[in-house]
Amino acid sequence: MRVVLATRNEHKLREFREALPSIEVLRLPDDVELPPETGETFAENALAKARVAHAATGLPAIADDSGIEAAALDGRPGVRSARYAGEHATDEENLQKLLDEVAAADGDRGVAYVCALVHVTGDGAEWLFERRCSGRLASEPRGSGGFGYDPAFIPDDYDDGRTMAELTPDEKHAISHRGRAARAFRDWLESRA
Repeated sequence: MRVVLATRNEHKLREFREALPSIEVLRLPDDVELPPETGETFAENALAKARVAHAATGLPAIADDSGIEAAALDGRPGVRSARYAGEHATDEENLQKLLDEVAAADGDRGVAYVCALVHVTGDGAEWLFERRCSGRLASEPRGSGGFGYDPAFIPDDYDDGRTMAELTPDEKHAISHRGRAARAFRDWLESRA
């Protein structure tokens, strides 16, 4: 099966290709303009992107919207994770803002990654797969793998204190919000075959 991934994020493209080895995940054509992420939920943003990719290419499409929710900040940054420190902020600036605000809240360091993956089939049917990965926020970044908030996200799934950025790609895919959503999508596809 072939699907077009509605993203310009090379990290996400690589992760989906690694997480879905039996599916040909195609790069979004350069001339396709994705809609702004203005939804109030991860699912709304993912659905808008998947619809655009499907309409523009005529191919089955997948899109995700994902981010981090901090308990001490009432779920922020949430759907604003990619723009938390400003519209053109770097991953490092977003992460530093989250670390500073959670430290100032002086309390709960609990966090969760959330991923909403939407699949629009060749005939236009729409399916949602939403998964989470819970953990806690490290006091400072560690590790060189991953991207975004990974250097400070310590997943609950491993008891050795490593951040997502310190895990191997296989370890990360086994537990990450995106890996879990991708597997739910893959399992759904296999159940329909």
